[in-house]
Amino acid sequence: MDIEPVDCAPRQTFPRAILRQRWQDLTFLHWAVAPELVAPLLPAGTHPDTMDGVSLVGLIGFRMVGLGFGRGPGVPYFGTFAETNVRLYSVDDTGRRAVVFRSLDASRLVPVLVARATLRLPYLWSAMRLDHDGDRYTYRCRRRWPGPAGTTSRMTVRVGERIDEPSPLEHFVTARWGLHTRAYGRTLHLPNWHPRWPLHRAELLHLDDELVAAAGLPAPVGPPVSVLYSPGVEVVFGPPASVRQPD
Repeated sequence: MDIEPVDCAPRQTFPRAILRQRWQDLTFLHWAVAPELVAPLLPAGTHPDTMDGVSLVGLIGFRMVGLGFGRGPGVPYFGTFAETNVRLYSVDDTGRRAVVFRSLDASRLVPVLVARATLRLPYLWSAMRLDHDGDRYTYRCRRRWPGPAGTTSRMTVRVGERIDEPSPLEHFVTARWGLHTRAYGRTLHLPNWHPRWPLHRAELLHLDDELVAAAGLPAPVGPPVSVLYSPGVEVVFGPPASVRQPD
């Protein structure tokens, strides 16, 4: 199997966009994890994507802004909300790299219901806040539904200098151009495209998180191997395609 390269600025390969949105004020925290712990959590037809023999688990907080369909405008009110997700890194049997979401906590109930009903994405309705004070960003989350209710996360970072040339690890965890998900008895690949990430170094000042463990992964121990911030990018998603299943 030939695995596609980690490309930080590929061309858009799908002819039409079915979704558009902006991801804004993102913080990326990542920890190394053994591939054998990740493998059972991935959809059929996909495998852990690894770097130097390990896979990664990410905790990402941000604001979703202007979520809309096709070429239309963003949905008022419901299309803008805070989100925190726990994600893994996958590669399918055709060599496409992607992410697999273990949980996506969001502060608007309607998008949660739509995403769960259509693509079977593990969205959860949560009370959330993103506070900004100078170069500090604090992301807060308390899960409401479907649960486990009361699961919380709080992280604070200080944003540093712009990264002119990201490291291979920084490319690996951010240069992702699709997601894998399991829906209606099939594994799907949903492609996306956006401009190259503007990335900044960041310092983790505080973390008190229960989301990673609630997603079926070991709770983070020790400092992350990578802490990044981005002011954000405009994103479009193309139509989903089935992933070839093992015989």
